[in-house]
Amino acid sequence: MLVKYQEHHFDSKPRLSIVCLTYNHEHYIRESIESFLNQDVDFNIEILIHDDASTDNTAKIIKEFEKLYPFLIKPVYEEINQYSIGGFAFSFDELKRAKGEYIALCEGDDYWIDSNKLQKQIKYLEENKDCSMCFHASRNFMNNDIFYIQRPKIITKDYKYDMKYAMLFDGGFMATNSMLFLNKHILELPKWVIDAPAGDFALTLLLASKGKIGYIDEIMSAYRVLAIDSWSTKLKNRAIAIKHYNSLLKMLAEFDVWSTYRFSTYVLFKKSYYKLILCLVIAFRIFESIQNRLKNFVS
Repeated sequence: MLVKYQEHHFDSKPRLSIVCLTYNHEHYIRESIESFLNQDVDFNIEILIHDDASTDNTAKIIKEFEKLYPFLIKPVYEEINQYSIGGFAFSFDELKRAKGEYIALCEGDDYWIDSNKLQKQIKYLEENKDCSMCFHASRNFMNNDIFYIQRPKIITKDYKYDMKYAMLFDGGFMATNSMLFLNKHILELPKWVIDAPAGDFALTLLLASKGKIGYIDEIMSAYRVLAIDSWSTKLKNRAIAIKHYNSLLKMLAEFDVWSTYRFSTYVLFKKSYYKLILCLVIAFRIFESIQNRLKNFVS
């Protein structure tokens, strides 16, 4: 068990850093942290938690765990919400805190369900040196009921993926809480990554440019779909969605230049897809505006 191992090795450098971003997750953060502590590993770990100025009891719950496991849990408590100032840029500052050779991600409203998850993923990357990252299947919940199992839409023969798949499947490719990657690949982050409107997608593109992405066909995490204050909930707002897709188009253009146009075919396809979605969102927004005006006119 992680805690038992760490109590005897806490002076050594962590081999893996768990990075957990959280905001107003008082109903979920306890389960998330407990799933970290339940990991069965034979290496040193640090748990980096970033509370982005939560207005509920999230910080209070984190402090409970910090007091119990000060050698493990290393939180940051913001006084001003960083997302409202600069979007997801703050999340990459959190990655820079990581001292481990490997980094695993899990947001405060998600959790892990396999106590051997970290051990399995590090073993995979050690045995597959051509991979910069690996991920696994996840159990996605809606209103605490099983919704569906998230797996890649296409399973390759060798369970490995290149830029084509990373680009085409974007956010639907993998759950963020299934990602584990080598820290050395993110030591120098391009501006298009830091400014990205979707940090996990940008990170996936960056890592796919460094090597293949390996897949372990086991369900090892749980992801809450449309949890309170989740990003997917915010995207239901038309104005936010329009801004989001415009920012994605900008990110792809900058990525294309940064990667010296090596992946232009995939970038062009993805940009066309986002432009189509953007047109639909704008059309729906215009329709809703006309509909509301008609209602007001009739009343």
